[in-house]
Amino acid sequence: MTMTAAGGRRRPPTIHDVAREAGVSRGTVSRVLNGGHYVSSAAQQAVNAAIRKTGYVVNRHARSLITGRSDSVGFLLTEPQERFFEDPNINVLLRGCTQALAAHDIPLLLMLAGNEDERRRITRYITAGHVDGVLLVSSHSGDPVAQELREAGVPLVVCGKPIGLGSKVSYVAADDWDGAREMVRYLLTLGRRRVGTVTGPLDTPGGIERLAGYKKVLTDAGLTVDDRLIVSGDYSRASGESAAERLLDRAPDVDAVFVASDLMAQGVLAALHRSGRRVPEDVAVGGFDDSPAALSARPELTTMRQPWDRISSEMVRVLLAQIGGDDPAAVILPTELVKRAST
Repeated sequence: MTMTAAGGRRRPPTIHDVAREAGVSRGTVSRVLNGGHYVSSAAQQAVNAAIRKTGYVVNRHARSLITGRSDSVGFLLTEPQERFFEDPNINVLLRGCTQALAAHDIPLLLMLAGNEDERRRITRYITAGHVDGVLLVSSHSGDPVAQELREAGVPLVVCGKPIGLGSKVSYVAADDWDGAREMVRYLLTLGRRRVGTVTGPLDTPGGIERLAGYKKVLTDAGLTVDDRLIVSGDYSRASGESAAERLLDRAPDVDAVFVASDLMAQGVLAALHRSGRRVPEDVAVGGFDDSPAALSARPELTTMRQPWDRISSEMVRVLLAQIGGDDPAAVILPTELVKRAST
């Protein structure tokens, strides 16, 4: 249906056009657009059919003046911008959150804040009410953004367990500790006894929890936790490669490596290949994430699968509930061992 203004110019359809097409009042259309409360099923169907026929699009700015909401959500990454392009997990998470919000007709705004000045500007923007809530990807301890948004009363859900905030902030996380335990137990069942690890940064929940799980399994198996077998990276491929070089220098008899991310594991595989070690014949390698990096690794990587689809959908669910007035909530999801050619 084409709407024409005076002078022959096309104009966008309005709520009045929808009401006229549906044969209902403007108030009924407004109630449908705001959740369908106190509207009969027949009227709701008629309004939805009229919206499709007229091509009506909600004026979000006008509605925000009435409701006090922006009808949008922020996806905030407080990491260096290069991590957005390098880390495949972030893109998978962003895509999942976008799709989950699309089911509610809510747009997602991507925000990158890799330094202090950017964090200040974006925090001001968020606390001014330009988004209704925030999905935060921020792994390092000491990051003030989560605390500042919480104190400002902004609905917030963190990906991963936030360090130092406890039950004050909603979060959705994979079970890092249990996932690490399952991987290390599996490596031991292969007959490996000099199992090293490349940890994530030890000021991050993943770095801390996965290292704790690694140590727990070795202790339970009666094996010594040898500090020479523990090296740290920063989740990048380059850091995995340099960490593996240090590990081989300190413990040349290592026969398995549990790596705290698939991207770092790619670097570990490169270092092992350069040193002349065969994978998995000489050294078995297990990663964490089951990201696209696991499948592009050579050999393909045995890893712990994080349920990214569930993580993203749960983050959106918890955030929308919090926007609606619910208290903060924590969701921890199980991981799954995926066996491939690296072990």
